[in-house]
Amino acid sequence: MIKTVDISDMKISEDEKDILVTYSLGSCVGITLYDPVTKIGSLIHCMLPLSRVDREKAKKNPFMFVDTGLSQQLQEMYNRGARKKNIIAKVAGGAKLLDKKNLFRIGERNYTVVRKLLWKNDILIKAQDVGESKSRTVRLYMDTGITTVRYRGEEVEL
Repeated sequence: MIKTVDISDMKISEDEKDILVTYSLGSCVGITLYDPVTKIGSLIHCMLPLSRVDREKAKKNPFMFVDTGLSQQLQEMYNRGARKKNIIAKVAGGAKLLDKKNLFRIGERNYTVVRKLLWKNDILIKAQDVGESKSRTVRLYMDTGITTVRYRGEEVEL
């Protein structure tokens, strides 16, 4: 069953029939985490890098921000039985869209926070498709743990 991850949202699954998908990753980042031993996987779609810009919004929706959202995503994976040593992390998005003068660098900052937070948790990024100026669709296939990125009609495995 296809489970859509909206903007500022996260889904987690242990059902091999599920496909987690998020659309329109521009400057936002999509992060898939998958434990191939327990077959637990999750996908998050974060808009902004740091929750300190609006603590109230972060309390209401931690998935809006990379720092609070990714931390909660990891915790929910662990709560379901995933083991840190098994987790495979993949990242997509972080594009340079609507920022032609490169003032805000939201995509770049989102990706930087993802890298730092995963590094602090001893999790390395196995694959990524970040930057440039393209919008992506990301899928996590729960039966195999494969993450794909779709751009302009072409879907490739990360």
